[in-house]
Amino acid sequence: MFRAEAHRGKDNLRQAENTSMKQRNLKKQRGFSLMELLIVMVILGLIASLVGPKLFGKLGKAQQKTAKTQIEMLMAAMDGFRLDVGRYPTQQEGLTALVTNPGTEKWDGAYLKKAVPNDPWGNPYQYRNPGEHGEVDIYSYGQDNQPGGEKENADIGSWE
Repeated sequence: MFRAEAHRGKDNLRQAENTSMKQRNLKKQRGFSLMELLIVMVILGLIASLVGPKLFGKLGKAQQKTAKTQIEMLMAAMDGFRLDVGRYPTQQEGLTALVTNPGTEKWDGAYLKKAVPNDPWGNPYQYRNPGEHGEVDIYSYGQDNQPGGEKENADIGSWE
């Protein structure tokens, strides 16, 4: 019994020593000063000001590429519609004919897995039948959603 109590006493002593060592180590640790934090913030701000404009320029090009890819996908779905029905959707039927049957007996869709997407700027794609550039035209007016424009505002169409 004496040994068990002595053993417990040694364990308690070790725990007390470990606790006091941890407290001493915590006192030795110090955080960053306000000046060090401000210097780091200034450096991060400078890096962001150099890199940010380059990344935002690529965002516009990525949106244009996305629009072109979506238009190609919509045209492929149009071709599927045409193979089944024998014609492209009318102007009145529009792009929704790729997702819901416009009342045509030969319709064997849906020709898109999901609803017709909006362009990368959140605007609906335009559809024209008969088209000015082809049998049908699918196009986006770009970022400004106005005909014409340059760079990010340029029109993107199925005829390109």
